Amino acid sequence: MSEPVVYLTRTESFSAAHRLHSSQLDDHSNKRIFGKCNNVNGHGHNYKVEVTVKGKVDKCTGMVMNISDLKKIMQDTILDVLDHKNLDQDVPFFKDTVSTTENLCVFIWKELSHHLPSGVLHCVKIHETDKNVVTFHGEYV
Repeated sequence: MSEPVVYLTRTESFSAAHRLHSSQLDDHSNKRIFGKCNNVNGHGHNYKVEVTVKGKVDKCTGMVMNISDLKKIMQDTILDVLDHKNLDQDVPFFKDTVSTTENLCVFIWKELSHHLPSGVLHCVKIHETDKNVVTFHGEYV
């Protein structure tokens, strides 16, 4: 008999500053492409991140994963690293990577994947604003 696969999502929030600026472009191109987000002093967001894991429901616990464990992993790998930080200056990953929400999503996936069992992480979704949302499922082309 087959077992159901259930998806469990935990949501957390963090605040961070950044500047959209590519070292591969000249200043004029950066201003043209990134507009006000290229402000030399940066700008900030109150991000909402959703982490979804998937798996079989454990017969003993009734859980896909203990939500307390997921909460701790998210605290250690996302919130402690990103909350109230300047992404470009405080997070080494963004030294040579533009701190777009797309790249932030990939960064979070990579960090989480080192702390979760293989195949459990399903999706990372970041709400940069009420209108801008980025999702990454760990796919590469």
